[in-house]
Amino acid sequence: MSNKRAKKDARDREKGVKRLEKRLASGKITKESVNNRGYNRFLSLHGEATVTIDQDKIAEDARLDGLKGYVTNSKIRNKAVARNYRNLSFIERAFRMNKTDLAIRPIYHRLFNRIEDHVCICFTAYTVLLELERILAKTAYKKNKKPGITIYRAKFLAESLYNIEYVNPYNGKKMSVMLHTDYYEEVTKLLDAIGVKP
Repeated sequence: MSNKRAKKDARDREKGVKRLEKRLASGKITKESVNNRGYNRFLSLHGEATVTIDQDKIAEDARLDGLKGYVTNSKIRNKAVARNYRNLSFIERAFRMNKTDLAIRPIYHRLFNRIEDHVCICFTAYTVLLELERILAKTAYKKNKKPGITIYRAKFLAESLYNIEYVNPYNGKKMSVMLHTDYYEEVTKLLDAIGVKP
């Protein structure tokens, strides 16, 4: 039971019932609207075709405010199920990033070992991305709570960098220098975070 969730549930239901009352007053609700979808579950039919909002159903629904149920076929304990559910958004983000940013699909290979290797490379790249994200989180501004450099911003900044190699005419040694056109402060911060000297 969560008090924060209970308040949110009550607030959402109140908004939904107000919208339902508005639709009912406008005459847009017919007997076809009586179903279990969303807040339509609070509707009831009276007589031949009189639709009303059932206050008993609303009161019954209010008893469940703050509760969230989970259905699972695993044998782990109840608290572990709720704890693991909180990681769902992280897992969904992992699959989303693999599909879009790392282009895990489409797979053009036929042989199983090549398909396996392709997926392995994508998940290894995802692990590197997570580590980079963890490192970049340290670049956040603590005073004004501004977020640090994101991995997408880091990609953009990295694309603005140039590495030039040249031979020093005085001593004949090969040298290299990293150049960037704009965003000096951000680029310096990025390079410092990942431990690269400009």
